[in-house]
Amino acid sequence: MTGMGELSAAAAVAFLVAAVWLIGGRYSGVRRARSLLAGGVFGAGPPGPYGTPDGAGGPAGGGRGTADGSGRLTGAGVRRLTGAGVRQVTDDGMRRVAAAARRVRGRLGAEWWAPAAGLALAVLGTSVVPLVAGAAGMPLLRRLRLARRTRRVRERRQDAVIALCGALAGEVRAGRQPGEALLTAAHDAGEFGTGQAAVLAAARFGGDVPGALAAAARQPGADGLRGLAACWRVAVDQGAGLASGLDRLEGALRAERDQRADLRAQLAGARATAAMLAGLPALGLLFGFALGADPLRVLLHSGAGLGCLLAGAVLEGTGAWWVGAIVRRAEATT
Repeated sequence: MTGMGELSAAAAVAFLVAAVWLIGGRYSGVRRARSLLAGGVFGAGPPGPYGTPDGAGGPAGGGRGTADGSGRLTGAGVRRLTGAGVRQVTDDGMRRVAAAARRVRGRLGAEWWAPAAGLALAVLGTSVVPLVAGAAGMPLLRRLRLARRTRRVRERRQDAVIALCGALAGEVRAGRQPGEALLTAAHDAGEFGTGQAAVLAAARFGGDVPGALAAAARQPGADGLRGLAACWRVAVDQGAGLASGLDRLEGALRAERDQRADLRAQLAGARATAAMLAGLPALGLLFGFALGADPLRVLLHSGAGLGCLLAGAVLEGTGAWWVGAIVRRAEATT
């Protein structure tokens, strides 16, 4: 229990330091407001239309300004400047919080939520088991995040290859030479991988364009470049029409992409069901708390609870792996 008390104190200190760091700039706004209100003299700012400081109410001080004829702040002026200072402090604090959130989101991946949730449950349940489980889940969540990012990169590369084929066919049909058409089409289609520089250099200086395309096709999602290399080689060596071959290649790549999109849409229901079933244990804990029970104490401080927790974790992981294997097998068959 002493160790858990020290852990809770350390977590509280860390949260306090983070809060102070996030709102550390609020006093700059207060100092600026105090500098305006110091001594009650209102003399800053450019002259107003009556020769008084900006915001003064004219010779008799009867306008909507914040100072009277002698340059002293009126009650309305104090309230107006105080409200402006408070709004400025609030805006500064919100901007700092938003900027800090963006920095943290950019530096930390989704896997860092696992130890954070484990720490919260460890403090609530006075046990280190959730913290250890959260730390153990970090590698798995990182692997899932990197897999999703790799899939997005692959899909963007596939779209770029399809756009390259369509743009190149249009440029060739417009009467450009193949090398010049490839340079223009690659600029319009966007990035299709790290081999793009070699492909453009071969097209610009008369190098081996099919070889460069075949080398660039080794990247995930750039398989369509092999077909482009074959069309280029046939067109250059045998004089076949490059534009017609590129049109057929673009159509085939688009059909393949649409088929993958349809399959992903059909599997979305299975993924949603798996995610809902995976979240049911957490819903059960919330129901237990709502009924006045203490499920964390039962799970973390009794032999039967620890056994149920271990069995549930094994079954949960097995079910998630099984659903993922089904989805991957269905995607591989296409």
